[in-house]
Amino acid sequence: MKLAVVGGGSTYTPELIDGFARLRDTLPVSELVLIDPAAQRLELIGGLARRILARQGHPARVSTTCDLDAGVAGADAVLLQLRIGGQAARLQDETWPLECGCVGQETTGAGGLAKALRTVPVVLDIAERVRRASPDAWIIDFTNPVGIVTRALLQAGHKAVGLCNVAIGLQRKFAALLGLAPADIHLDHVGLNHLTWELGVRRGGPDGEDLLADLLAAHGEAVAADLRLPRAVLDRLGVVPSYYLRYFYAHDEVVREMGAKPSRAAEVAAMERELLALYADPALDEKPALLAKRGGAFYSEAAVDLAAALLGDGGPAVQVVNTLNRGTLPFLPDDAVIEVQARVDGSGPVPLPVPRLDPLYAGLVSHVSAYEDLALDAALRGGRERVAKALLAHPLVGRFDVAEGLTDRLLAHNKEYLPWA
Repeated sequence: MKLAVVGGGSTYTPELIDGFARLRDTLPVSELVLIDPAAQRLELIGGLARRILARQGHPARVSTTCDLDAGVAGADAVLLQLRIGGQAARLQDETWPLECGCVGQETTGAGGLAKALRTVPVVLDIAERVRRASPDAWIIDFTNPVGIVTRALLQAGHKAVGLCNVAIGLQRKFAALLGLAPADIHLDHVGLNHLTWELGVRRGGPDGEDLLADLLAAHGEAVAADLRLPRAVLDRLGVVPSYYLRYFYAHDEVVREMGAKPSRAAEVAAMERELLALYADPALDEKPALLAKRGGAFYSEAAVDLAAALLGDGGPAVQVVNTLNRGTLPFLPDDAVIEVQARVDGSGPVPLPVPRLDPLYAGLVSHVSAYEDLALDAALRGGRERVAKALLAHPLVGRFDVAEGLTDRLLAHNKEYLPWA
């Protein structure tokens, strides 16, 4: 089995390699190709990847290349984990929205739109080249904003599934709080990428006993603290929102915090410099502890499980993915991309039935899904008018003068990535 990782020079990659090594029985990878235009970083990551696999006795061959077409040729699956513009662009995404009193964040709001505009055309070009070189390969997208990028891929007819680590992270945390094995926890996870709620926490499977009320009664303070939301929010909702909902439920507080401390992008950039120095040590043959602070927890487990379900010969697996709505949420178009539990096999994901979504959540899902439609249109066709409309539609913006100011700043900071700007 051959897997290709586009963005293989990412500091995330050793986490992925460690998952391949530990879960070899789940996903028997024989060849792994790391693809990245940053040749120097790529060699560092490639060397560490070989040492991690060798330490754990994994026989897979690791190669590195800057040649995308050669790297994806013959691949069974291609994982996308790229960041157009790197941490420098992320720093901009997290900074200029604050000038208009809005959250500066790399996946939602104005910063998320900027990332989508930079990313979608590049991902679509990569996907077309994958289709030519390996027409049967699955594309697993971990590139943010996952919902918009996955929608672009599916709209263009690619064999693609979007993946996020929010659900698996919550599954692991809830299991630990409840004293259960992660495999014994099934989440009623419903919404859009980075806009989800856990409507149920079930023991054993989709039809199992719902432990959500017990979880909140016994551990509500711990869950709220982890989400950085007041316990009263969980009491009012009666469900568990993803931590990205803090940008909506505590917007003004978040903006004040962001204006008073260094950005997450600055923190990550410093962390990446330290990680790359560690990776250069020829004695290092395991992922360093510092990597856990970089983000992407449990990404490797989620990626291995998804690839195994798509490529394996066994029965279907159940996993949270980003895929076409197809009537699952009846208030959204069929071609909207949602994030829910799905049954996944070699033919792709099929969403499981979900509980009825209360208007409190359905309204916000509809609102953000409409924004994503406009954001994708702007990413595909360009134009200031389309950018301004997408921003005006976003619930974290929603005011004409603010949307105009954000549009000017977005275009000014992204001219080198947007040929039409």
